[in-house]
Amino acid sequence: MTDAVPLQPEDRAILDLESETIAGHTCKVIRLAPGAPGIEELRELVLARLSGVPELGWRLGGTEEEPAWVPWEGFNVERRVRPVDVDRPLRDDEIPAEVARLFAERLDRERPLWQIHHAPLDDGGAVLIWRIHHALADGTACIRFAHALLWDDDPAQAPRPAADHAAAAAHPDHVRRRTHLAAFIEREFGESIRRSPFDGRIGTRRHVALATVPLGPLHDAAKRLAGATLNDAVLSVVAGSLRGWILHHHGSLGGVRVRVPVSLHHEGDAVANRDSFFSLHLPLNEADPVRRLSEVHAATETRKEDDDAEVREHLLEELRAVSPRLERFAERLESSPRSFAVSVSNVPGPRGPVSILGAPVVSMHTLAEIGGRHALRVAVVSLAGNLHFGFIADPGIVDDLEEMAAGVEAEAAELLAT
Repeated sequence: MTDAVPLQPEDRAILDLESETIAGHTCKVIRLAPGAPGIEELRELVLARLSGVPELGWRLGGTEEEPAWVPWEGFNVERRVRPVDVDRPLRDDEIPAEVARLFAERLDRERPLWQIHHAPLDDGGAVLIWRIHHALADGTACIRFAHALLWDDDPAQAPRPAADHAAAAAHPDHVRRRTHLAAFIEREFGESIRRSPFDGRIGTRRHVALATVPLGPLHDAAKRLAGATLNDAVLSVVAGSLRGWILHHHGSLGGVRVRVPVSLHHEGDAVANRDSFFSLHLPLNEADPVRRLSEVHAATETRKEDDDAEVREHLLEELRAVSPRLERFAERLESSPRSFAVSVSNVPGPRGPVSILGAPVVSMHTLAEIGGRHALRVAVVSLAGNLHFGFIADPGIVDDLEEMAAGVEAEAAELLAT
């Protein structure tokens, strides 16, 4: 890259969200099997592959009014790939605390907005904690980066668009879209009548918990039991976990609206952030996992049939054209803790096994930062037959996060046993 690349509006909006209490990055937690490469081998790999991911050689530049990505001439791989500050190999159960500690730290805006920390594990494996600023890459772009920078070459593992990715092009059926616009506004801009249990003034500390469930069996169970999709099953098991956690810690159930990001990436595009979302109420009052799955499926089908994620994107574009003030008002309304309580994202990762310098990748969890008045976030990524759930929260508002992660695994097991 020889010239500055202006930040897209989506990237600037994410950058503007960062504050004293909110770090604007995402994180991949990559667990490697015994025989994992050491830090020097990893640095050599990154240097050899960096030219294939030019975005990772950028830093913020331009002006405050017009920020841009500019080349970083002083790239130093030792600053980008660093050892974890622990004087012994980590145990598996120590990984979440180390991830939480690093997640709470900030990436230096004067340098490329990413960093990998390497830690050996006591079984001879290693863990890579890779933080990437969300302004530089969303979940889909992060998977593309991992393929280009880290995975051993395998054409079968090249990133593919998800089967349910929405097209970003204008929808041809404008009459139907106008007909459903009122229903969309009611669904997206309607507010919960009760306060979310995750609504509070967040601080700078973070707590992390991780969970894993089998992908194929969950997919098949969802289809067999309710004609539902894998994404429906993800939302359903998260709902069951939240139900148990809220009953345990708050005693009574209220309405919890969940925000579901939808990727608008096209195959082969290289943009950092291109997504929208839709929202729905999680059926926490339903104790039966199959009926809960059916209710989630019915709600998501309505959103998909009416193209809610795309309608939202086009509505904001039209508001932006009419009045930036109206656009900002709609975005503030959408970000209210009464508009949604928890964001649950699900990004497709490699379909088959992957490795780094010959060491198999055992697991890959993903984490995304919480937001103001939203003290919990759930992110899911698939890898070689498993779904990996990453929970991140402000520990001053959400405690016993491990209970929530264990709840997801228990809810999935209950569905599979039905």
